[in-house]
Amino acid sequence: MRYTLFENQKDTVILVARILLMVLFVMFGWSKLTGFSGTVAYMTSTGAPAPELSAVIAVVMELVVGIALVVGFYTRPLALLLAIYTLGAAIIGHHFWNMTGAMQYDNMIHFYKNISIMGALLLLCVTGAGKYSIDRH
Repeated sequence: MRYTLFENQKDTVILVARILLMVLFVMFGWSKLTGFSGTVAYMTSTGAPAPELSAVIAVVMELVVGIALVVGFYTRPLALLLAIYTLGAAIIGHHFWNMTGAMQYDNMIHFYKNISIMGALLLLCVTGAGKYSIDRH
């Protein structure tokens, strides 16, 4: 009874959550695509395996999968896949345990931000996209 307001608006809240969660991925996926050579250079600097392939994977995961999740297309499996990608990005891109000083602190924040985003993606995997989606469940 106490949570009736949330229950009545569940699908709207899930839609808003999907949009807010994907803003980061879509924005940075687009910037990775439009600045692809810079993305490859960044992948090289982080020690990512096969930097060009890693850059392509990043664009697909962030931009294409991000847009798919906004519209609620194959939400559950794509949210799980993006959670796994986000863990990989945290480990490869934010290895704070090898750093010191301000750089270590900055990368630790980004690492744990990725871990938090994984939590939201796993929750989306369990809840589904809601009725305002292509999936409609």
